[in-house]
Amino acid sequence: MIKRIAALIAIFLCTSAAWVVLGVTIFARTESPESDQLRSRVASSWGTAQTQTPPTASYLRVVEEKVGEEKKSWDEHGNPLVTGMTSSKVLKRTEVVPLALEGSKVDVSFDLKQRQKGLLWYRTYAVVFGGDYSFTNSSGQDQLVTFKVPFPSQEAIYDDLTMTVDNRPLTVKNESNSAAGALLVAAGKTVILHAAYRSQGLDSWRYNFGEGISQIHNLDLAMHTNFNDINFPEHSLSPTTKSETARGWDLTWNYKNLVSGYGIGMEMPEKLQPGPLAGKISFFAPVSLFFFFFLMFIITTVRGINLHPMNYFFLAAAFFAFHLLLAYLADHISIHLAFVICSAVSIFLVISYLRLVVGIRFAAIEAGGAQLIYLVLFSYAFFFKGFTGLAITIGSIVTLFVVMQMTGRINWEEKFARFKP
Repeated sequence: MIKRIAALIAIFLCTSAAWVVLGVTIFARTESPESDQLRSRVASSWGTAQTQTPPTASYLRVVEEKVGEEKKSWDEHGNPLVTGMTSSKVLKRTEVVPLALEGSKVDVSFDLKQRQKGLLWYRTYAVVFGGDYSFTNSSGQDQLVTFKVPFPSQEAIYDDLTMTVDNRPLTVKNESNSAAGALLVAAGKTVILHAAYRSQGLDSWRYNFGEGISQIHNLDLAMHTNFNDINFPEHSLSPTTKSETARGWDLTWNYKNLVSGYGIGMEMPEKLQPGPLAGKISFFAPVSLFFFFFLMFIITTVRGINLHPMNYFFLAAAFFAFHLLLAYLADHISIHLAFVICSAVSIFLVISYLRLVVGIRFAAIEAGGAQLIYLVLFSYAFFFKGFTGLAITIGSIVTLFVVMQMTGRINWEEKFARFKP
């Protein structure tokens, strides 16, 4: 019996070492330079994270300055007597005068379109942006005002880009990474700049008010999502109101006079990552095999079934086949479908083998049922983030209770004596 147990331990340790190697390989593939290249390719074809800032409005003003040479005289004791200018001339310079942003009404909609490359999903999205911004020409004169809408990212495309002032379209040109257009605004008049575009980005979208602490007047920002798992970035404002819809969420930020160094943002939800998930399941696999071996050893010992260590070796190989197939199938098809296929293959290997060794009833019910619980269900617990440890702990305690109840009246001395030579 001691040799049998030692052989099982050796098989368990060797298989565990193979799982460690497999898990390291999976994470190496996930975090390899090739994965970085895949991310760069996704960003180059789809876009990067976007940070939108409010538009600006300004006009040019000519300022005249008199400059000249200073004249000084002194008395006999060296004290200054007269200070003046020997001559003067007028210099003109042009300065930019900004108009204050008096109100913002922004509407932004997200359409999450995640894409898989290799063992990772990338959080790509499409965005429809529109905003109405009010500016007042308080200079007392008619001014040619230049309106600029900063682009949220240099690595992106912008379709249906429009800029209008009081419904009058502007001739838009690219100027310093901004869409710019100019229009003559009468003295004292308040105009509404409307800017809109369609774009796409990666990971997150932000709306920042500027560097440092900013004062924002009459802000009304509405955000619409087609996903339910909303997450706001660090150092960002929470919505003042939110309501769940059939597609996702409607969120609003409404402030009359806000002073803050925080902006508004949305982190796109992340799918289960096939690579990290398969790696974690592989690292956890020895626990599954331990419970399976433990239960098989108890059942066969109680029933007097003689399973040779070589039989356990092939059972361990069938378990390992699950994780090996999952590691290389997950980057080609859905992780859920890959999990189902790998589970079916591994269970088929165990049942079809043990029906030849022991019989179809033991293979299908005891062995197949134990594999379903300790391999399939324990591994599937990793799909539920935050509940994995609890689910496995509960399963382990239930297993311990069942085994203790099954073997409470067993005379182990007699059972082990059957296997003595």
